[in-house]
Amino acid sequence: MELTCYRDAEIAREERRMPAAAYNLAITLLARSDNQCLFVPIRSMQYLAILDAEEFVFVDGTRKNQIDVAWQHFRPSERTSLDDPVSFQAIYYQPDLKELVARLHSEFPLALHQLASKNQPHRAARVIKLTTPDNRS
Repeated sequence: MELTCYRDAEIAREERRMPAAAYNLAITLLARSDNQCLFVPIRSMQYLAILDAEEFVFVDGTRKNQIDVAWQHFRPSERTSLDDPVSFQAIYYQPDLKELVARLHSEFPLALHQLASKNQPHRAARVIKLTTPDNRS
C-alpha cells in the first residue's frame, strides 16, 4: 500500500514521553513488518498512525492525506532500563490539538495491542532436538 501525506507549516513543538510498553511494541511490530513502514488504524478516533524508523505520524480519517501530529527524535538510548519511558518530540501541524494528543497517548497503545493480536503467528510450535558431540542421536 502506498500513501502520500502532506504537512502544513509547523505550529508548535514539545518534548513528550511515551510509555516503554507502547514504544517497545511499536518497534517490535515495525521490525516484523514486511515493509519499511507500519499502518496502525486507531479506529476509536478515526485516525491512522503511520510508523517508520524515523517518525510516527498521525493522519485524520476526514483529511486523509494531511498530517496533524508527528512524533520524532525518539531517544531510547537515554533509558537506563527497557521499562523506562522514551522521550521524543511531538510536532503539531494543526492548531488546538491538546485534547487530541491526550487521546492519542491512551488510544495509540490500545491500537498497537489490537494490531499485535491480529498478527500473531499461526504456526504450531515445535521442538528441535539438538545433539552434542558426546550424545549423538
